[in-house]
Formats: sequence, structure tokens, C-alpha cells
Amino acid sequence: MSASESAVTEEPVEDGWDAVADLPPSAKLVAKVLEYEETLSQTEIAEETMLPPRTVRYALSRLEEVEVVDSRFSFSDARKRLYTLSI
Repeated sequence: MSASESAVTEEPVEDGWDAVADLPPSAKLVAKVLEYEETLSQTEIAEETMLPPRTVRYALSRLEEVEVVDSRFSFSDARKRLYTLSI
């Protein structure tokens, strides 16, 4: 693999974390927790981060704005959404 090919494959990861770098500390914390835990609900994120639910909602909305978090409905409870880091 040439140097130009490796730069192309690494670029999306750098761009994703670069986007997170400009976000508030709460959003960075949520992104790091999702990096290690893979998929969590808002309630689980609040428990893991010890942040208030309102702060978690704000952090997730900011992460969704820069397109580094994916969300989907939970199969076990359609009222809940599950979040996954996409970088």
C-alpha cells in the first residue's frame, strides 16, 4: 500500500475526531464512552459519564450535528434510542 493510499484510509478517522475536538467537554466525554462501550442508551450514557440526562441529550445532539454518532431505535423498547460512535 502506498503512502497516498494509507492517508486516504486514515483521513475519515482524523476528520471525525477533529470535529469532536471543537465540541464542549461533555460531548467529548460522551464520544469517549461510546468509543469504549460501543452502543448505549441515553440513560446508560448518563450512568457511565455521571452527567445529568439533560447534558447527555445536549452532548448527543452536538455529536449528531457533526455526524460522528449514529442512533437507532432499541428493539427491546421502541421508546429508547441506542447510540453508537461512527468514527
